Amino acid sequence: MTSSVYKEQEIKVANVGGLNTACLDRKELVNLICKKIESFGEGTREYVISSTNGHSVSLYNRESRTRELIDDVDLLHADGQSIVTMSKYFSKYKIPERSATTDMFTDIPQLSERHIRHFLLGGKRDTVQRCAEIMSERYSNFCVGGVVDGYFEDTETEKIIQTINNSRTDILWVGLGKPKEQEFVYKHRAQLNVPVIITCGGCFNYVTGEYKRAPKWMQKLGLEWLHRASTEPKKLLVRYLTTNPHAIYCGLKNFNK
Repeated sequence: MTSSVYKEQEIKVANVGGLNTACLDRKELVNLICKKIESFGEGTREYVISSTNGHSVSLYNRESRTRELIDDVDLLHADGQSIVTMSKYFSKYKIPERSATTDMFTDIPQLSERHIRHFLLGGKRDTVQRCAEIMSERYSNFCVGGVVDGYFEDTETEKIIQTINNSRTDILWVGLGKPKEQEFVYKHRAQLNVPVIITCGGCFNYVTGEYKRAPKWMQKLGLEWLHRASTEPKKLLVRYLTTNPHAIYCGLKNFNK
């Protein structure tokens, strides 16, 4: 993705650390998803959406496989506040606001009246089932086409794809964790008869309450990464302390491209 504009929709993008991230607010992102669902038909390919944050910027600039997976995505949105902030200083185009994947999950039923059919793939069995129950109970227009947990063997993949296609779902949420979810989409997107595919990490766990989001004031200040690091210091603190400075360097290196 090297153009400053996505040609199909004429969407401006901000080059942040080499990743072209869509300059869309949360409402505009929902509208785009709905348009993709409405226009899906014969001869129309699936539309893949993934997210960017400081960690993904760092990996994109260090790992060729990560670069290959990300470049195959149709649209990147700013999951991390750092991407929004860097766009204001390092890019010609500015990203209006953060669109966290966990927010997008609820934005779709909240910001659109359309009844959309969702398929949830990933997480533990109890988690993904409970997530589907919560969302369908909370939003009358959140229709569940099916759920499959993320603990499946490669030999089961074809059967799972068939199940997804038979569900006639509008949006497939792939929450297998990075990089497994990106690898799954990269390998199987052409087999999936789904209008929109969205990679979503641990989104299901946030809905069920197993993972806790930062307080609103920390989210507004772009400090949700610090909250996450404090809750899982062994796993995340070193990652943030190493990838965040590298992401800033990558932003400077790609300044105003």
